Amino acid sequence: MANLTSDEIVKATGGELLSENASSFPGVSIDSRNISEGEMFFALRGQKFDGHDFLEDALLKGGGAVIDSRQSPLPVGRVIIFVEDTLKALQDLAHFLRTRQDIPVIAITGSNGKTTTKEMVYAILSSRFRTLKNEDNLNNNIGLPLSLTRLDPGDDVVVLELGMNAGGEIRRLCEIAVPSHGVITNVGSAHIGMLGSLDSVRDAKLEILQGLAVVVVNADDSFLMEGYKSAVARSGFDGTLVTFSINNDAHVRAENVSVTENGSNFTLMIEGGKKVLITLNINGFFNVYNALAASAVCISLGITPEEIKTALESYSAFPSRFEVIRGDMLTLINDSYNANPSSMEEALKELVRTGGGRRTVAVLGDMFELGEFSESAHTAIGNIVSDLSINVLITVGEMMNLAVEEIRRAGNQQPKKNLKVITYAFKTVDEARQNISDIIREGDVVLIKGSRAMGMEQILKGLKI
Repeated sequence: MANLTSDEIVKATGGELLSENASSFPGVSIDSRNISEGEMFFALRGQKFDGHDFLEDALLKGGGAVIDSRQSPLPVGRVIIFVEDTLKALQDLAHFLRTRQDIPVIAITGSNGKTTTKEMVYAILSSRFRTLKNEDNLNNNIGLPLSLTRLDPGDDVVVLELGMNAGGEIRRLCEIAVPSHGVITNVGSAHIGMLGSLDSVRDAKLEILQGLAVVVVNADDSFLMEGYKSAVARSGFDGTLVTFSINNDAHVRAENVSVTENGSNFTLMIEGGKKVLITLNINGFFNVYNALAASAVCISLGITPEEIKTALESYSAFPSRFEVIRGDMLTLINDSYNANPSSMEEALKELVRTGGGRRTVAVLGDMFELGEFSESAHTAIGNIVSDLSINVLITVGEMMNLAVEEIRRAGNQQPKKNLKVITYAFKTVDEARQNISDIIREGDVVLIKGSRAMGMEQILKGLKI
């Protein structure tokens, strides 16, 4: 980012300069533990923390601070700016920096695939443009504005992932970032416990439409498309719609999709007759959809199919996101980063595809943020495992044990159908880690997946790959 002056921060936040020092700052931080030399510290407040408690530590290296409680005495040689609300001040600063540059800002949301889609878009665009993205999972009302404070006058385009847990959050993030282009990868049951229904999840994702010039939507998601049409009728959205698909007519399509041991091949078809063969070197059929979403939004920005091909064929998977590790003993699918019902179902389908006739083992942890739907969602996983004829199910946690119970219940009623599913249930990750080596056999294909808070990656320590 370019240096920020104290006058600019005061102007952006509506704050009051308490110290007389006028200065500039090479960056912004919200963490006193890793603040860099001279950065401006925003003392945020949360339910379990208060940044003001670490103000002294932050100012040992930082050049100043934005606070919402008046400090006495003021630190010597440091810029102190008083605001009514430090989080809103951070968001206002991000909005100020974004709106002073007339550049494309791409906002990506969806129940599944938004991080991979963001990274693919970044890979494509950064080959031609100077591109800023939000790192890791900085996609909420703190992480997104913090990412935007890194915006430099020399940047050509911004790619942002938008996360949400409740209605109104996407709208607020869009107010801060003012996106010109939006992408909705799909609508599934992630966060359904917070929002109460799948309709509410869809409505929350569609909040992204406000103010967009271009929106990219998954034409194979009929539930999303139905909601999009209703949202347009309600809001009068008049931006350009760009669709992507494997199974339906769309502006951007994948044809002749074939799954390989190391990824997939498909022909990228662009409306108007342009096409290019792409070899995607990351596993998972669902990643073809992510590649299509990324391609669609990049084409709307003038990127050529050949540029897309080069970038996508060089793209590699992120650790713990359907990361396939082929060892001497096992084939391991590490998808431990996070889980929701729809991503769990897709991962189980990919386990069977990857298995190719070998013994398949699903090691599944609890899924969180499902509220009143938690019991039915976990029970449904048992039915999916049975229907896919997965050989072994190992569950971790109280709720995922319901999947085991469902398999055993169905097995009693339909023994021929469910006899092949061997089940194990453990209460904790540590218990599963200690026992898994006695369950796994040489040659198995093993999927590890669960919600982030479960820490399913710890189970990897119990496996010899």
